Amino acid sequence: MIIDAYNTTQDVRGRSDYLTGARKGQAPPPYTPFEPRRILDRMDAAGVDMAMVCSLAQRIENDFIASLVTSYPDRFFGFGQVMPQADDALDEIDRMADAGLVGLKLHPSLHGYHVADHGLLDPVFEACARRGLLVLINALDDAFCAPLAIEEIARDHPQVPTIIAHMGAVWNVPEAIIVAERQPHVYLETSATLMSDVKRAYARLGPEKILMGSEWPGSDFDLERMKIAKAVEDEKDRALVEGGNMARLLGLTV
Repeated sequence: MIIDAYNTTQDVRGRSDYLTGARKGQAPPPYTPFEPRRILDRMDAAGVDMAMVCSLAQRIENDFIASLVTSYPDRFFGFGQVMPQADDALDEIDRMADAGLVGLKLHPSLHGYHVADHGLLDPVFEACARRGLLVLINALDDAFCAPLAIEEIARDHPQVPTIIAHMGAVWNVPEAIIVAERQPHVYLETSATLMSDVKRAYARLGPEKILMGSEWPGSDFDLERMKIAKAVEDEKDRALVEGGNMARLLGLTV
């Protein structure tokens, strides 16, 4: 089974140029509901069986993500989001878990907090442990979410599988590999990373700690599968990276 570990789908509303594509001074385009066939057709073309879906951090759309999963339970699994600073953050984690979401995406950079803030994030991780949720942390070249800072929180919550998105690309990849090597429950997700970095992670960690992700629509499923095929040439190992590891984390039988 081919399972993609990270993608963004959004029911675009509001005024954000980043979300609407409007140019400076232009009014945002009329609201158009998201059509699931957009992502499903690309999945089918690349031979992807299931894909994680979450919203971009510019908007938190847990109800929308839950509706996608409910409509296509054999194709999508969903990660919700919260603002950890919000008074209702822990209640929202319970609510999204009740709605069928299986993980929590954190984006410290855009949501304005440091990932090594124990007072803020320990309760969040404890709630995820209680509800059996995975945690994915967006980790690009940013001090707010550097891999060693992620380790500071993650090592205190070994019962919560923690995914470093983008492998800390670009300059923090070596740190991310070190953290995944030291922490049995930390995994690396491959979207927006160089093929050479995936090769480096595979050479040091083996296949069990690497999760293929595309972050569609920023990239595409067929491109990511091509990258993984070149980085992990052994077919059995590649089967783990392309879905076996994620299936195990989700408790799926493949």
